[in-house]
Amino acid sequence: MVLEHPELEVAWATSRTPGPIEAHHPNLHGLGLRLVAPEATTPCDIVMLAVPTEAAIREARRFLDEGAKVVDLGAAFRLHDRKTWEKIYETPHADWTLAEEAVYGIPELHGEAICATRLVANPGCFSSAAILALAPLVAAGCVEPERLVVDGLSGTTGVGAELTRAAHHPELGSNLVAYNAVGHRHTFEMEQELGALGGEAVQVHFTPVYVPIVRGILAVCHAFPRERIRRDEVLEMIGAFYADAPFVHVWDAPSPSTGSWRYEPYPWVSAVAGTNHCLIGADVDEERGRIILLSALDSIGKGGAQVGIENVNMMLGLPRTCGLERLGLHPH
Repeated sequence: MVLEHPELEVAWATSRTPGPIEAHHPNLHGLGLRLVAPEATTPCDIVMLAVPTEAAIREARRFLDEGAKVVDLGAAFRLHDRKTWEKIYETPHADWTLAEEAVYGIPELHGEAICATRLVANPGCFSSAAILALAPLVAAGCVEPERLVVDGLSGTTGVGAELTRAAHHPELGSNLVAYNAVGHRHTFEMEQELGALGGEAVQVHFTPVYVPIVRGILAVCHAFPRERIRRDEVLEMIGAFYADAPFVHVWDAPSPSTGSWRYEPYPWVSAVAGTNHCLIGADVDEERGRIILLSALDSIGKGGAQVGIENVNMMLGLPRTCGLERLGLHPH
């Protein structure tokens, strides 16, 4: 997205194995871009880090000391509680003062702080999908805070570039792979942000599943209302909460009154592939007292690199939507 951005220019891109960028990204063939060693970087205005946690902490400090602003795409600075961070990442944090300084990078919740900071902690992909879906209801205080359930379905980009059995096509191609069903790291981000929004502690019961697609997340969120509520009221609440948010949209298609296969009221992952958009749909099981929220986004779009560009825009005082106007391809 930086290559398509009208106001940004790539100063350099690093790799542990320097060379032509098309060796790793064949879609960038012919652009003449070369990956350089990390020690060969030069001063620039803003740096996006996509490196392991230990390296992110070290490099963030180095670039900040050189006068750059930093967006970390990893988990080095996402949590506000040091004991929690060190427990779930099983290592001491090497520079906690930076974690205390960092702003959690969901623009819809922390826009003013993002504009003023020099360090943004980009959120996790599952975290973004779940937080965006649940935030309006938690903020309104209309759901039980200790019973928030999230089932996250993710494409294999979430595994990362390293080879692993779960992402190997013969294993996942006709399969579903649940993992870290208890204690997934993104759970703590969800609880941190939703708890702060609602003004009280919340519990998120989160289970992630890899599905045989490449990119995209569908978060199926279940919340239990304190009082009876209708689907149209839930959709209206979400729409009002995101009235000024250019990248979060209510999927408010009507629910058919007849038919045995009703999918029209719910957003599809393919509709947001390759974009910085998030679609949120909802339904209500009035008989059993349950709200179902469905949040669809691209795991490396609004759930990753493109929301990173949105944060960059805000940190540099550029229009928030600059370079991010692309709509999804369908079929994808």
